[in-house]
Amino acid sequence: MKKAIVAGTLALASAATCMIALAPAASAAPDACVTSTLTTGGREGVGTIVRKSSTSTCSDLNLTYADDKTSVGFDQYAGRLRNSSGVWDTCNAGYIGVSDGTYPVDRYLPCTDVLDNTPFTVASYFNGGDTVRIVH
Repeated sequence: MKKAIVAGTLALASAATCMIALAPAASAAPDACVTSTLTTGGREGVGTIVRKSSTSTCSDLNLTYADDKTSVGFDQYAGRLRNSSGVWDTCNAGYIGVSDGTYPVDRYLPCTDVLDNTPFTVASYFNGGDTVRIVH
């Protein structure tokens, strides 16, 4: 009887371990983020306006793609947020130099700790009209 109880207990423990090992891992924040493609405004200007996602778990604006349409494949980009007075403010990161290309989340952060539904845009230092992708 004792052997049967021990064998049954071991079988249950083994099954529980297998179930835990097969359970899906928790989603990382980038999987729950939203991606927006924007056209940049000129220096300290306003391009495409997007609102920070209210359903995303990302609190930062991540620049993950840049295509400088009017220069030699390089520009500096700044995130800009509209405050409650309707004024556009450049985020603390300022202008970040980026070559044309694709980048991973968390490499270039034009703005951090952005509240849900905050309007944002991206400005180009040298000229507007570039295409950028922001994960937020």
